[in-house]
Amino acid sequence: MDGVLVSEEHLVPGADEFLAELRANETPFLVLTNNSIRTPRDLQARLRQTGLDIPEEAIWTSALATATFLNEQRPNGTAYVVGESGLTTALHEIGYVLTDSDPDYVVLGETRTYSFEAITTAIRLVERGARFIATNPDATGPSREGVLPATGSVAALITRATGREPYYVGKPNPLMMRSALRRIGAHSQSTVMIGDRMDTDVISGLEAGMRTILVTTGISTHASVEQYPYRPTRVIDSVADLVGRTHKPFD
Repeated sequence: MDGVLVSEEHLVPGADEFLAELRANETPFLVLTNNSIRTPRDLQARLRQTGLDIPEEAIWTSALATATFLNEQRPNGTAYVVGESGLTTALHEIGYVLTDSDPDYVVLGETRTYSFEAITTAIRLVERGARFIATNPDATGPSREGVLPATGSVAALITRATGREPYYVGKPNPLMMRSALRRIGAHSQSTVMIGDRMDTDVISGLEAGMRTILVTTGISTHASVEQYPYRPTRVIDSVADLVGRTHKPFD
């Protein structure tokens, strides 16, 4: 989503035409984000403000991927959550009970108000045997004032205190891509991943068996591609370059 369709709350030029062409061709698609703060409905409203009308069911977050994973691993379980509505809502919808009393899992997600008390509780519960899950490994997130500590940084704090590493569900774990594929009934061989980061989007697409397209409207650049031992299938300036050729993006 960020860096591909929108950039700092503004529409990436041509993103609306790109999505319109996918709809016209009846091409199924999902918009992915590693951020677990907002629900799909919240994100739908945010995208609408930029000029993009994307239905809730076409938005896939690390919170939803985490809930799907936990539902498959331990249905109707319990969790202590450090996170916001995007994560708590996703867990409620799969029938999870949120509690700080002997939970099956400690689930760490993104929040703008990390509480020392909540982190301390999470540490103690992990020490007592709760399984440690985190929505994504991103160490920092953007804000208008500069970078903010994100899930990966807080997870590192809990790991340092407990000696236990979390299982990260979101990108670059290909699990998130595979759950997205299942969501739209797609196969990796006939699906393309379009992202703006080599270290999360491209590698998770590759490991999920998809062809990948890197756009340079976000984090990674043409030059930074050369720093990695893997490459995307194609590098383009923007999704606008795909307008008129979404049915054959590699020709």
